[in-house]
Amino acid sequence: MELIHFEGLLIGISTFLIIGLFHPMIVKAEYYWGTKCWWVFLSWGIGGIIASLFLKSLFLSALCGVFAFSSFWSIKELFEQEGRVLKGWFPKNPKRKYPEKN
Repeated sequence: MELIHFEGLLIGISTFLIIGLFHPMIVKAEYYWGTKCWWVFLSWGIGGIIASLFLKSLFLSALCGVFAFSSFWSIKELFEQEGRVLKGWFPKNPKRKYPEKN
């Protein structure tokens, strides 16, 4: 087993899980806070980049990079989720006001 390296496989599985966890987070974040919480994802992304740059472990550094750029991508998805809600594809939060449809 000395010739087999499982790090790539573990990074792939972890990437799949990270991306899979971000989707429901975006749906819930938009439902409860709207697009106002975009800065949370920005700060997570910046934190992930900083961690990625300073970690000695290539495996953990790669995971932090995946987390960081998934966070950045989530900002875009958060605004698109608002559009999906306005189209009626996802439920509106009755306690929030939404922008008028054009």
